Amino acid sequence: MKIAVMGAGAVGCYYGGMLGRAGHEVTLIGRRRHVDEVGRTGLLLETKEFKGRVRMGASTDAEAVRGAELVLFCVKSTDTEAAGAQLGPHLDARALILSLQNGVDNAARLQSLLKQRVAPAVVYVATEMAGPGHVKHHGRGELVISPEVAQWKDTFANAGVPVQISDNVVGALWAKLIVNCAYNALSAITQLPYGRLVQGEGVEGVMRDAVDECLTVARACGITVPGEPQETVRNIARTMPTQYSSTAQDLGGGKRTEIDHLNGYVVRKGQALGIPTPVNGTLQTLVKLMEKR
Repeated sequence: MKIAVMGAGAVGCYYGGMLGRAGHEVTLIGRRRHVDEVGRTGLLLETKEFKGRVRMGASTDAEAVRGAELVLFCVKSTDTEAAGAQLGPHLDARALILSLQNGVDNAARLQSLLKQRVAPAVVYVATEMAGPGHVKHHGRGELVISPEVAQWKDTFANAGVPVQISDNVVGALWAKLIVNCAYNALSAITQLPYGRLVQGEGVEGVMRDAVDECLTVARACGITVPGEPQETVRNIARTMPTQYSSTAQDLGGGKRTEIDHLNGYVVRKGQALGIPTPVNGTLQTLVKLMEKR
């Protein structure tokens, strides 16, 4: 099967690498330094069970998506519209675009630009780019997708990627958003991994209040968030103790963060609904200040 990955960062390279290792024809579309390394030696995929190079295509040009049956859309939320416009002219008519992004509205934003079907997926994976063309997996790796695209479940499962089918993907996206709102900004501000972060004095209280604000906004939006979000947030530090948030990685690398689409999204929704969100607003403001540093 021909598969393209638009946005070959840590998430895109991990899932692209797993699918490529399973024998699919994968092309990564990303930044020059990663693309050049993958072109020379293949993608260095490092997981807890495997470390080796996976040969695959790599390009900096969105045109490389031509012929792909499945496109994993993994760009930052801040780049959704720009990357979607680049993809549009080159997509096969029957291609499925699967949004593997942080935030809750990327699939809808992308669908407004494209004729091809766009479906959201919820991503739970701890991974990082450890160097040019080198992706390192720290834990988890499951996806949540809707029944409408369930035919792709075996493709991922056969590549070692667990997939859950859910009738409430929107709720699952909010559940992931809530985890991000609890961890991402604090990990970025402190530059600490989750396991050490939660040991800080007062941190659990701040995270709890951020989650409560998110849940209040979600309920006002008519969203049913599955599970026990507070317990889910507490468990993340246990299952991913060495993981730094994507926001921390962006700040550490001098890149623009997705904070406006995480805590900032909750703040905007809260303002529209007349719901105060002071903790999420403070976390967003601090990260925005650090971006300017």
